[in-house]
Amino acid sequence: MTVSERAHELAMAAAQAAADKKAQDIVIIDVGDQLAITDAFLLAAAPNERQVLAIVDAIEERLLELPEKAKPVRREGERGGRWVLLDYVDIVIHVQHAEEREFYALDRLWKDCPQIPFTDRDLADSAAGTATAE
Repeated sequence: MTVSERAHELAMAAAQAAADKKAQDIVIIDVGDQLAITDAFLLAAAPNERQVLAIVDAIEERLLELPEKAKPVRREGERGGRWVLLDYVDIVIHVQHAEEREFYALDRLWKDCPQIPFTDRDLADSAAGTATAE
C-alpha cells in the first residue's frame, strides 16, 4: 500500500461520512503507484442528484472537523449534481449519480490498483450487536 497516513485518514473519514448519508458502492482505490498527483480515489454513488449533493456536503463537513481542517483545493460538478469531484490533493473524491457510476465505471478503469478496505462502522456495530444478542 502506497497511500500516505494522511491520505488514509482522509479517505476513511470521507468514506464514513458518505456511508452516513447512505452512499452506495463506496470504494477506496490506491492509485499512488499509477498517479503522481494523488494517493487515492474515493468513489461513491447515490440514486439522485439531491443525495449526491448531500453526500458531498457531509464529506466536506467531516473533513473540516479533522485536526488539520482539510479543505478541497478544487471542486467540480456541483451545479449539475450528477458527478461531483472534490480534490484534496492526497485523495480525490468522486460522488456520482448511480447512472454515471455505472456508465463511466471508474472501478474498471483502475482495476489494476489495489482497493483499500472500508467497513461502514454502523454496519459493523449492528453486526456486532446482532452477534452478541444471539
